[in-house]
Amino acid sequence: MRIELATEPGDPQRPNEDYASVALPAGGQGGVLVLLDGVTPPEGDYGCRHSVPWFTARLGGAMLELSGSHRDMTLTEALAEAISRTADTHRTSCDLSHVRTPQATVVAARWSDRTVEHLVLSDSVLLLEHPDGSVHPALDPRLDELPPAVRARRDAVRALPRGSAERAAAGREYGRAVEALRNAEGGFFTAAADPAVAGRAVTGSTPRSEVRSLTALSDGAGRWVEVFREGSWDRCAALVAREGPQALIDRVRAAEAADPEARSYPRGKARDDASVIFVAP
Repeated sequence: MRIELATEPGDPQRPNEDYASVALPAGGQGGVLVLLDGVTPPEGDYGCRHSVPWFTARLGGAMLELSGSHRDMTLTEALAEAISRTADTHRTSCDLSHVRTPQATVVAARWSDRTVEHLVLSDSVLLLEHPDGSVHPALDPRLDELPPAVRARRDAVRALPRGSAERAAAGREYGRAVEALRNAEGGFFTAAADPAVAGRAVTGSTPRSEVRSLTALSDGAGRWVEVFREGSWDRCAALVAREGPQALIDRVRAAEAADPEARSYPRGKARDDASVIFVAP
């Protein structure tokens, strides 16, 4: 079995909000990977005295333990329980109903000698490579399917000069429009404080014989495909398999450095936290 992992903050002066880990339970019956990408809230109050890294560490740790040690639970059930456990740790001290309460995207995969299960919630991605080299990207498309009016606001923000007052004001309006769609019908879902959102995750199961490798990417790493258009998901998986997770992050950093003002490739952050997990079970 081959396991490789790399994670790197977008800004060395700020904590990494991603969580990435792999567990191999005793008994040799397979393993599990979990990757979370914390949602960075706008500056200001968001109803919680805890940081996003605090949240992702606890949610990720609970998800890893539950999905790895309780194989009688589905990944959806494990995520729901992990969300409940994490919420219980700060329910009495924080406003968990706040729209900006700490939250994260989720990717999880669990494999045995017979099957590979997966779960994806929001805009991180899991690449399942088949023995013939073809790749199936397990994606949650809802964040890319925002209403046209909201997408128009996003495009308007990106057209304004970075650092300008106009862009800042338009960005706040766009942020409020997106927040109204978070964890709401017709919008998109992230893991925050409501365990019911686990039921909104994209899930599936594949025979173990049909999976050669798994590559989990936070959206900061996935922008090599989705933002910079450097290659397909097939090429992305092949790059990680050939050169390792850090090689992909290095290429993302090079693309970000070549466009520091995000003019040629519009994106919410010029640099983002990036994490990659590769497993060849």
